[in-house]
Amino acid sequence: MSLWLSENIGTIGVSLVLILIVGLIIRGMIRDKQQGKSSCGNRCSHCPMSASCRRHH
Repeated sequence: MSLWLSENIGTIGVSLVLILIVGLIIRGMIRDKQQGKSSCGNRCSHCPMSASCRRHH
């Protein structure tokens, strides 16, 4: 088991860092949504989805 760990420590480390980064991004997105912040730039005239956007109506 320790041989496997020592052979794969780099992969394990990179994976843990990526998981942490993705988790922080998701946490930030959830906080923004709870605070009512929008991910769009509020530039409806330039948005291809402006006809179906709630802000537009």
